[in-house]
Amino acid sequence: MVRHIDGVIFDLDGVLVDTARFHFQAWQRLAESWNITFTQKDNERLKGVSRRASLEILLSLGDVKLSENEILEAMDRKNRWYVELIGQMNSEGLLPGALDLLLELKRAGIKTALGSASKNAPLILERTGLAEHLDAVVDGNRTSRAKPDPEVFLLAAKDLNLSPLNCIVFEDAAAGIEAAINAGMRTVGVGNPAQLKAANLVIPSLEEIEWKTLRLQLET
Repeated sequence: MVRHIDGVIFDLDGVLVDTARFHFQAWQRLAESWNITFTQKDNERLKGVSRRASLEILLSLGDVKLSENEILEAMDRKNRWYVELIGQMNSEGLLPGALDLLLELKRAGIKTALGSASKNAPLILERTGLAEHLDAVVDGNRTSRAKPDPEVFLLAAKDLNLSPLNCIVFEDAAAGIEAAINAGMRTVGVGNPAQLKAANLVIPSLEEIEWKTLRLQLET
């Protein structure tokens, strides 16, 4: 069956914008408060994972136990530090090729949406100027279930008034790829092929890719 692509849904962090370093800095700062060693390799485990689940992974590294109130306070503290960092962002925070692809999709008549677990997406979109280039935005403020649950992508397809079968997802995390597959969508992994092997197609970045070429590979 040939699937006609009418909509493209993007994850945010690591796909359209470079915020991974800010997440790492904030999580590392939190880890240090409990004398937990937190490395870039550890940070990879948090990709596409909710804030609470990320904290649980971090705490497991030091076998630290917290009460519910302490968990909520720790998540709030990490987010405050992260918001301080992203508040300094501008268009230079866009990853190479992101804006060019969005403009190419618009010229081709393809609808675009954001499908991100981040509750800070509105601030990032505003600071980088991406908001005006998206037809719909679904973020952590509208979802209750984390990836690999397909909720975020199904909501994005609904906002675009499209069938999930006619949407594709760009993701940089294995959990995100799984969520898109669970939504019945085709997937483009952005990053390491070894980590994104479940995707229909994997590319190193959005830089220097052509939508026409990608479309031919995905509409089969």
